[in-house]
Amino acid sequence: MWVQMNVNTILFDSKNSSYIVVLKDETGKKILPIWIGASEGNSIALAMSNVKAARPLTHDLIVSIFDRLEIEIARVVISDLIENTFYASLYLLQNSKEFHIDSRPSDAIAIAIRIGAPVFVEEDVLAKQDQTTLDTWMKNLGESGGGTEYNA
Repeated sequence: MWVQMNVNTILFDSKNSSYIVVLKDETGKKILPIWIGASEGNSIALAMSNVKAARPLTHDLIVSIFDRLEIEIARVVISDLIENTFYASLYLLQNSKEFHIDSRPSDAIAIAIRIGAPVFVEEDVLAKQDQTTLDTWMKNLGESGGGTEYNA
């Protein structure tokens, strides 16, 4: 079963020089932090801030290609967590036919934000993140100062 999540914020983790995209469900009780690369983090932060780059970024290009080919992005699903690596799919519609393609969660989220597509997470993925890990993460983030934050 899928749980709909929203991109709550994106943080820059200065300790690891990486970004963390934070997903939360509608109740705010389920949270999923995902560490992502710098270019994807920058792309998501720009989209969340409604900043348009002078030239299209890769995720803008993908959205333009899908638009030109009349492919609708129905949803993003983060489907698995294996050895600290998240897996996701873009669910697409073309000519009333649905299909999905594998994607890194960061790329899928960067695309979804640009068009307002919903983001879902498999309940099993949420279950693999125990509360102790999240509490430790939040504590460590607070101690490191958290860095830059971009809110949805």
